[in-house]
Amino acid sequence: MYRCSQERICEDLKGPMSILIIEAFYGGSHKQLVDLLQEELEYCVLYTLPAKKWHWRARTSALYFSQNIPASEHYRILFASSVLNLTELAALRPDLGKLKKILYFHENQLVYPVKKCQERDFQYGYNQILSCLVADVVVFNSVFNMESFLTSIGKFMKLIPDHRPKGLESIIRPKCQVIYFPIRFPDVSRFMPKHKAAHLQKILSLKGNGGVAPSMALPFQQEQRGSENLLKNFDSESGSCDAAQQENLGRSVRQESYLKTFSSSDNSSTHHGEHKRNPCNILAGADDQQRPLHIVWPHRWEHDKDPESFFKVLMHLKDLGLNFHVSVLGETFTDVPGIFSESKKALGSSVLHWGYLPSKDEYFQVLCTADVVISTAKHEFFGVAMLEAVYCGCYPLCPKDLVYPEIFPAEYLYSTPEQLSKRLQNFCKRPDIVRKHLYKCKCVHLSVCFSLNTLLVSETTNTIVSFPDEQGSVLQMLSPEP
Repeated sequence: MYRCSQERICEDLKGPMSILIIEAFYGGSHKQLVDLLQEELEYCVLYTLPAKKWHWRARTSALYFSQNIPASEHYRILFASSVLNLTELAALRPDLGKLKKILYFHENQLVYPVKKCQERDFQYGYNQILSCLVADVVVFNSVFNMESFLTSIGKFMKLIPDHRPKGLESIIRPKCQVIYFPIRFPDVSRFMPKHKAAHLQKILSLKGNGGVAPSMALPFQQEQRGSENLLKNFDSESGSCDAAQQENLGRSVRQESYLKTFSSSDNSSTHHGEHKRNPCNILAGADDQQRPLHIVWPHRWEHDKDPESFFKVLMHLKDLGLNFHVSVLGETFTDVPGIFSESKKALGSSVLHWGYLPSKDEYFQVLCTADVVISTAKHEFFGVAMLEAVYCGCYPLCPKDLVYPEIFPAEYLYSTPEQLSKRLQNFCKRPDIVRKHLYKCKCVHLSVCFSLNTLLVSETTNTIVSFPDEQGSVLQMLSPEP
């Protein structure tokens, strides 16, 4: 699928630094990224395939693109996600193989959880390794994604029965860097209840006074000591990190996402939710203490997000007689785990919304009226949905594993389902404490889009553009070679 008009094609191919963007799985975060790049960058063209049957996209898209991308002497850079077999494309199209090739990893197949270990699974990870060897620059959306991939190469290649290649990590690692995923946030102030709107106003006042508003827009900096102390008491009861654990976490590699905001939104009023109650009606006539805790789970309905653990915790809360509301959002695909239909029936009147919301307005409205956002994921390389919910003022609770310690402070992490359950029990008893809490996050005031722009369009030969992250290290941006 070609995403540019013929007029744009002619204009782009006349550009001195034409950028060819290829996305073999044009959906979800893959679509978000390339759409943003196309809007931000000049002289780029985009070729895509629909986001269906990713296994087939990974296996066959290179041949399709080799036959459908016209040759052009103006191409200088090729940008693609790791779904594409870059090695095959470069071999089939030597003219594209000569370009500066940038490979972006939304996820990696070396540690991606699978239900059954099948022989075909080896090919997907192997293709990604080969693509890295062919690429000039390899970009990951998190440190966790990068390190889990690189450190798994050796073990993964041992699956080959004999004559195994060696030293691949040392070849690939120098090409690698992290650029966090850029997220576009709409203006959600009209959806926010009173207490969240007050928090948002503090951020807007920073921007209005000429300061740099945290574009990550995670609400907001630490205040209200009384509510924080109560939260700390809850944490100590539920077995949260001790001082030594927090110190160890602080020494780990950390970079705070910078996420771009914008002020437009989807005005569509359609939705695919199976069960819906207006969250604004739930807010009416109830103060912070009386209104039940609203829990949201905004993830894909698939096994790697571990819905079983989430619903088990909710059923325990229900067995204890605790009052709460729950909204279960996220996309569904062909095979929906049976736990969803079972849990919907068991949760009964606690369900506020059930099902995917294609309208961004409705989606963000639910997030804005929720109090707590939960992840029970068995895998996560970045976690767009969690950050969207936090942007809307939700208190996050995430596993102390995967990418989460890289993005979220220690107080928002749990180690076991029992810890998650204990914290939710406390929040159900005192939801007002969650509503008074101000999210603590330091934001890097440098646009991810700027980083990608620098990576893609810098015209200075062999220049390295860099900036320090929170820990003082350097994120290096390679410039294209002529």
